[in-house]
This record gives sequence, structure tokens and C-alpha cells, in this order.
Amino acid sequence: MRLFGILLFTLISLATSAQENSKPSNVAGENVKSNKGKIYAFWGWNRGWYTNSDIHFTGDNYDFTLSDVEATDRQSPFDMGVYFGISTITIPQTNYGFGIFISEKIDIAFAVDHMKYVMVEIQETEISGKINNGNNYHGVYDNESIITDENFLKFEHTDGLNYLNFEINYNEDMLSLFKIKSKKIGIDYFIGFGLGTAMPRSNVTLMGGTRHDEFHFAGYGFSAKTGLKLCFFENFFLRTEYKAGFIDMPDIRTTPDPSDRASQHFWFTQLNFNFGFSVNLFN
Repeated sequence: MRLFGILLFTLISLATSAQENSKPSNVAGENVKSNKGKIYAFWGWNRGWYTNSDIHFTGDNYDFTLSDVEATDRQSPFDMGVYFGISTITIPQTNYGFGIFISEKIDIAFAVDHMKYVMVEIQETEISGKINNGNNYHGVYDNESIITDENFLKFEHTDGLNYLNFEINYNEDMLSLFKIKSKKIGIDYFIGFGLGTAMPRSNVTLMGGTRHDEFHFAGYGFSAKTGLKLCFFENFFLRTEYKAGFIDMPDIRTTPDPSDRASQHFWFTQLNFNFGFSVNLFN
């Protein structure tokens, strides 16, 4: 977060300098519009949905799978102090990152999707495998029904389901397609593809054991997205996007004991709203 803040301050300073020293084109009174070399940063929020997934738990005294587990995201109620407070800005589900245009229509970016994944706590599912730790759940199971209440399992990636991804995006200037020229406003359509790693901070309590809540590199993901970007005053933009992808986490920490692990994979979709600014260092 501190590094991102430094980047934002630096880009704002560069944007101001670029506006004051923009180069004229061959047409008097106009600036040449060029994306190549443009750098940008953004911040925003997301809403997410997840497919049901099988979750496999292993430890010294158990090895079992819960089938077709349902989960949701967790939206923070809107509050200006929470969504824009320096110490609370990462509590909501957020997206942030930065990128650079390597050509007029293609940019590459690094982004963090701070999603939140919450297993529906009280749900009926099926369990298969064995539990041999002498507690109330001791036994051998073969697709038997079980209620996942708080006594059995709390399973969340709420700080969060962090998808750190590198993206490549193709951008198309919609106004130019209709022969419309404007220095103050622009509308871009974009599509992109991403690949990265999943680093959740998983909040797990299993069968009344010790709660575990630490960051851990648990797996990988890939994604695709499309959306629209509204640009105004050359250096600022609003962006809405629809993003879909796949997360596979074969190495989830579940307790302080490193021998206790879980694994799962699922598809996700996101609706994102971002705002940001950009500056071209070479134009």
C-alpha cells in the first residue's frame, strides 16, 4: 500500500508536468495523441461470484473431502470513512495496479484483485474420507450428508482471496472509429488476459481447533476481461470491466500445524469499477 501511494504521487506529479510541457502537433492548437509509452495507475472495487467447489482437507489424523461447497463474496457496507480512509481502504473488496502501453493499442499491467471468498457457514454437503482424531466427527465417511456449522468448519479467504496477476490488454479508441476528435474526453473498449498467483489470507477453524489466519502462496489463476474506459482531461479515467477466471489452490494452510492443508479450485466472475490516471512520458 505504501509503495502504491508513492507511485500515485509520482504519477500525479508527472501528469502535471506533462500537461504544462505537451508538444504541439503539425495542426496548430492541438496535441498529438499517443498511447505508446503511457503509464497509468488505478484503484477500485469489485463484486465477485464463485462456482461451487470440492474442498479436500488433509492432516495427520484426517483425510476427507467436502463436495460441492457453496461460497459468496463479502461486501463491506458503503461508508466514506471505510472506503476512503487511509487505514481502512483495504477492508472492502478492491482492485489496484499499474501498467504501461507498449504500443498504441496494447498495454501490459500488474494488478491485485483483493477478492473475498466466504464459505456459506451453515449448509448441507457431502463428506467422503476419514477422521481419526477422537472428536465428535471421528469416523469413516462415504458420500454422507453433513451440516457445516461453526463447530465443524469455518473456511474463508477474507483478507482476502488475493489474485496477483500480470495482464496484457488490447485497447480500441471508440471515438476514432466514428471519426470523432476530442481532447477532453475519450471512450476506449478493451479486452485482456491475465495470469498470476493466488496468495490468500485464509481464515480457517477446523473441528474446533486453533484458528489460522496468515498470508500464504496457495496456487495460481488465469483470467480474461472486457470493458469500457471513459477518459477525460487527457490524464484521468473511469473504467468498468467484467472479469472471469479460474483459481486453483492446491496448498491452503488451515491450522498452525504445517502438516494440515486443504486444496480446492473454482471459477470466478467479477464486476469491477476502477478510477485512475495516466501520463505519457514521451509525448
